[in-house]
Amino acid sequence: MVEMRCRRQTSTGFTLLEVLVTLVVIALGLLGLAALQVRTQQAEFEAYNRVQALVLLDAIVNRINANRATAPCYAITTGGGAPYLGVPDAGHAGAITCSGYGDVNTQQLAVNDLDEWDRVVQGTTELVGATAVGTALGARGCISFDPASSAYTVAVAWQGIAETS
Repeated sequence: MVEMRCRRQTSTGFTLLEVLVTLVVIALGLLGLAALQVRTQQAEFEAYNRVQALVLLDAIVNRINANRATAPCYAITTGGGAPYLGVPDAGHAGAITCSGYGDVNTQQLAVNDLDEWDRVVQGTTELVGATAVGTALGARGCISFDPASSAYTVAVAWQGIAETS
């Protein structure tokens, strides 16, 4: 006689619970990847603004060096960071004038340099429609002179989207 044994088949494959746990783990991983992407875009925007600020700084420093006879005319910022060039609000320098240094031509050159730098800091040299997009967001430029050290300080600040240290 042939004996037939019934074997109980063990179930193979995935259970619904295992599938759900896998989906949760994948969803959390994708959320982490999305958060990383957002942070990367913020860092890229901040790096772009830093590069724009460096370009602005280099431009005005070169102009001051080229017009040394009238260099004191470039020092528009007094105490407290005002007046400044850039965002046209209450602290904006307004109309630039220069007298007492160099000759009339170098004085006019300094005024023209500062007016042009003001437009560049505001971003109005590059427009998309009517919106100025040519520089860092909310940029402000300050140029001051310290008589004790005979040094000019040029600074550019802007409105970032993430806090920095």
